[in-house]
Amino acid sequence: MKPDTFRDELIAPIDQDAMLAHARAWSEVNTGTANLVGLATMAHILADAFAALPGEIALVEPAPVIAIDSAGREVEQAFGRHVVLRVRPAAERRVLLTGHMDTVFPADHPFQHQHWIDDHTLVGPGLADMKGGIAVILHALLAFERSDAASRIGYDVLLNSDEETGSLASALLIEELAHGKHAALTYEPSALPDGTLAHARGGSGNYALVVSGRSAHAGRNPEDGRNAIVAAAALVIGLKALQSTDCPVNPARIEGGAANNVVPDHAVVRFNIRPRSPSAAAAFETGLAALIGQIRQAHEVHVHAHGAITRPPKPVDRRAQALFDLVRDCGAALGQTIGWQSSGGVCDGNNIAACGVPVVDTMGVRGGAIHSPDEYLIVPSLSERAALSAMVLHALATGDRN
Repeated sequence: MKPDTFRDELIAPIDQDAMLAHARAWSEVNTGTANLVGLATMAHILADAFAALPGEIALVEPAPVIAIDSAGREVEQAFGRHVVLRVRPAAERRVLLTGHMDTVFPADHPFQHQHWIDDHTLVGPGLADMKGGIAVILHALLAFERSDAASRIGYDVLLNSDEETGSLASALLIEELAHGKHAALTYEPSALPDGTLAHARGGSGNYALVVSGRSAHAGRNPEDGRNAIVAAAALVIGLKALQSTDCPVNPARIEGGAANNVVPDHAVVRFNIRPRSPSAAAAFETGLAALIGQIRQAHEVHVHAHGAITRPPKPVDRRAQALFDLVRDCGAALGQTIGWQSSGGVCDGNNIAACGVPVVDTMGVRGGAIHSPDEYLIVPSLSERAALSAMVLHALATGDRN
């Protein structure tokens, strides 16, 4: 078979109109991470849609997640179920495809509907991040399954419910599904509207430091108190001092306090870090432990640290670069120019890479202004990226780059 004929036959089943209909219908269902009703509805809709593929579909319960409330108490957070499809689990070579059904827009957010900017650009909640990406996964697999190469490879598909808040309720599931995979593709929108991929990524960690002091009357006996707000302020200054070029630190909020005539006995310091390498992450953890010890001693308070680096830094090693090169070559065969650049953002690709699996994590649609009421989808990219994924899957199955 001539290469052009092969490509044409592989991508011929990809239906742009059907893809757009899916993305638009899915965007109409609000799936803010905390909207459990909307996520439950979407999980069933997606399970029905992916039932067109071979394999077994399951709705997987979220793992327990403990958070710290404004009073410093541990509380359990609720998340939606995750959708998992397993196809040919006994295959010698298997890959992982991942997406997320949640968005950053809660049920009461004003951004709930779609409108056209021009004939090729559609604005709507989650269209780029990432209802459009889920449509790419589905239609790429539908096309791939019609090829002779499909029987040579197996795959798992994960559509989780909590990516936008760090995938804490799906991290163990990601690790389980990534185990033993030859490669992984994640369908975050492209890093730039021209289709540029995200290459190396830094990591991310979210923390809460719970400070417990001692209350006292601010006028009668303030010396008997241990001011948790003052200690929290010292923590913030110390945290910023731990910042380096390889590990930005962002103190985001101090919660707590008391009435003006009371020495406050509790506070919560919330902050985020963005380590750009494993060594930077380790250095920060060491520095944080030392800082907490200093504050405890200097202010005579108790400090409890909650949180961790939940998105490890994602360097690009030799195997990962080979996967990027494969995606580039498949794009070239389709007349698409595929480049990449490093990114400061994080996603489930960080978690997959930490499992030792090569991953390209911006295989989704072209678009932009994500996480804002101006989020848009470049509509022709639906079929473009589905064709790209079908080609990559075929190449992974056959070892053929043509």
